[in-house]
Amino acid sequence: MSQSVHVHAFRDVLDGGGIVDDPERIATYTTDQRQLFTGSTFAVLKPATTKQVADIVQLAARLGIGLVPQGGNTSYCGGATPDASGRQMILSLERMDRIREIDPVSMSISVDAGAILKNVQDAAASVGLLLPLSLGAEGSCRIGGNIGSNAGGLSVVRYGMTRDLLLGIEAVLSDGTVVSDMRKLRKNNTGYDIKQCFVGSEGTLGIVTGAVLRLAPMPARRATAWLKLAAGAPLAELLGLVRRESAELLTTFEFMTARSIALATDATTNPPSVDAGPGGAVLVELASSSSHLDLDGLMEAVLGEAVESGWIEDAFLAQSRAQRAAMWEVRENIPEGEKRRNGSVKHDISVPLSAIQRFLDLAGSQVQAYGPDLELSVYGHVGDGNLHYNVLVPPDADRIEFTRQIESDLSLQLYDTAATLGGTFSAEHGVGRFKKHLLEKYGDAGRIAAMRRIKTAFDPSEILNPGAVVRPFEPGSVR
Repeated sequence: MSQSVHVHAFRDVLDGGGIVDDPERIATYTTDQRQLFTGSTFAVLKPATTKQVADIVQLAARLGIGLVPQGGNTSYCGGATPDASGRQMILSLERMDRIREIDPVSMSISVDAGAILKNVQDAAASVGLLLPLSLGAEGSCRIGGNIGSNAGGLSVVRYGMTRDLLLGIEAVLSDGTVVSDMRKLRKNNTGYDIKQCFVGSEGTLGIVTGAVLRLAPMPARRATAWLKLAAGAPLAELLGLVRRESAELLTTFEFMTARSIALATDATTNPPSVDAGPGGAVLVELASSSSHLDLDGLMEAVLGEAVESGWIEDAFLAQSRAQRAAMWEVRENIPEGEKRRNGSVKHDISVPLSAIQRFLDLAGSQVQAYGPDLELSVYGHVGDGNLHYNVLVPPDADRIEFTRQIESDLSLQLYDTAATLGGTFSAEHGVGRFKKHLLEKYGDAGRIAAMRRIKTAFDPSEILNPGAVVRPFEPGSVR
């Protein structure tokens, strides 16, 4: 059957705006977020309802066509990009963007999977509640993609990953069956927790079409501080002090090196007068929904202990919303600063908190030995053990070629170090297409075998994001 016949068949199950087959418009969907790879497709499908998603999946199964679910196309690992075969179709959820229900009493929000994260945050805020999920791409990423990649972000230290915020789900299986479990329950011990199968699966087990998310009280007060770290400051111990003495009010503990701060400052219109100490800097924030707690006083007391310990050289407590926003702008502009300088080779490292300093020491030596002139941008959500350990692309280098060079050698050394310390190569970016070989290399054989069996059970014809994350199970294979 020709591609034009396929397009006609899918057009029959969609309305007038539900399919894109113009090559120029298609091109906006086929390149990954980091512009490392461009795939091929003959059409983009844009359903408006869960029923249309189910109809699309049933038709794709009959025709043997692969479907690549796509939300905001913000994956760093090519998880939402079709391969180069031209035999896969993109299923974009951008038209499914409704806020279905907000329940302030149950403290939950029900949404379509195509809802943009920032819009869901704003909807929750309109009733005085907080959706704790917050990340740099929140203005364009969508809830289905957040679930598919188990997105982390800036508040994991207090609220957890997307997995911890998910109460209910709606998803379409590979035969068109709709899993409808959009309940708001905190406690529901009625067999397998099916919704968790879709978290982190990157669209390989089913297509998420709706979700119920847990909300939290909106903070009434915040205390935000910028800490200039002393040389050799123990990050894990400093975090432990802040967490213990702040009575679990800690929401953010973000580490930045001096180089990362300089890059962000170059990308900031009106940079604040904050910088790094010899050991870098940390952005700390406490938050409470109570208007009676003196968070500034608490923060000052905590920082006083840190100064006495010799871990920080100086600290600045934001005195206004403008000062707080300026501090946050530095942290959030680091990726843009890297991009303006010709980009970076990204390493989304996760290690136990107790091993963070050891990783930094060993990885620094590995980079120095590999290329003494290489520059690093290191920052991340140290509160949850996540470091973005990025090698800057030299200004005069070809970004794609340099990335391939580093990923074929130095990256593996860094991942070896993380693995030796009990860590992993992907904290929050996922696996997608780009990191499948790393999963095969570093993953436990039994765990990979289980993943492959699950993939085969959910998607026996391999039509859901084929080629991403994990291969189907093959009888007789070790992995």
